[in-house]
Amino acid sequence: MTSITLRGSDRVLNVAWADGTSADFPFLWLRDNCPSGFHPQTHEREFDLTSIPETLGIHSAELDGEAIRIEWDGEEHQSRFDADWLKAHRPGIGLKDPANIPPTLWRGDFQPAGLPRISAADLMNDDRALLGFLIETKKTGLAIVDGMADDREAGMAAAKRIGFLRETNFGVTFEVRSMPNPNNLAYTSHALPLHTDLANQELPPGFQFLHCLANDAEGGGSTFCDGFAIAEDLRHNDPEAFELLSKTPVPFRFHDNSYDIRRHQTVIDLDAFGKLQELHFNAHLAGVFDLPTDTMEPYYRAYRKIMQMTRSSDYVITTRLEGGEMVIFDNRRVLHGRAAFDPNTGYRHLRGCYVDRGEFDSRIRVLSR
Repeated sequence: MTSITLRGSDRVLNVAWADGTSADFPFLWLRDNCPSGFHPQTHEREFDLTSIPETLGIHSAELDGEAIRIEWDGEEHQSRFDADWLKAHRPGIGLKDPANIPPTLWRGDFQPAGLPRISAADLMNDDRALLGFLIETKKTGLAIVDGMADDREAGMAAAKRIGFLRETNFGVTFEVRSMPNPNNLAYTSHALPLHTDLANQELPPGFQFLHCLANDAEGGGSTFCDGFAIAEDLRHNDPEAFELLSKTPVPFRFHDNSYDIRRHQTVIDLDAFGKLQELHFNAHLAGVFDLPTDTMEPYYRAYRKIMQMTRSSDYVITTRLEGGEMVIFDNRRVLHGRAAFDPNTGYRHLRGCYVDRGEFDSRIRVLSR
């Protein structure tokens, strides 16, 4: 049975549940989160926190079945909280998020055959199968869709099933094939080192979708590595290099006849809790380093170290995409590249687009309801 204790001197209401869980809820938090302060349809907060005094007190609190009813001092207002809702939102714990899925790190011994896979038909038509696939893709950061239609729009349709598309200076979609007068190395037949797409952007795109329409040329194998695995190993084995790469911003730049997009980024980006958040690694978009002279040599040592790791068989896996397959990967975690190919031996054409992480996670949450 739920019980409550009002501790006015501490300005908290203690709630204890039958399973032994208990929590202290500050007065201002309770008033700020009163259910009546949210719009009934949009669920957005309408309550103005500045409309009440900071010293607002609770006149009384009592149980009302499975709810808690609160009378406030100095205002004719009553709040009614569901006890289970309070348990799910207790301070210091936070609401459970089905999209908060810890990454499963992988290295060079990971077999491409073990990647999460789904048929295009299931992705488009089966919500349960799609949810399971998205969860597994979040874990590995890399997955394959089989049985894609021989249609240039099929990849876009699959991506839109997950979220709206992220437009960049390359457009809503982009064609990965050898072209005359290219403005990006991806549009050549040259080898493409492992990298993060668009590290020069204020926010690089999240998940990339690459639909293989044809891959008949000699060469052109797709390469991938788990940037999080590399970063964690670097943190453990070379903490000085890790610190430099996670605390020292360096310039990235893309420029052609129409655009000049620049951004200083750290190669390794951590969140407020020190957890890996994303990587910005792109040697061909790296600008001229503008670090102080005394920082330059140690930084280059760290930068070369992570570059060497991205080329090591300890981390890199290779697979050959076939026509009708689509690879999906977290662009801000999994580095991708390709081997050189000979366009005189056959045609190679991939069509790509992006869906940002927030849209990807939103789809997981909605399908989990």
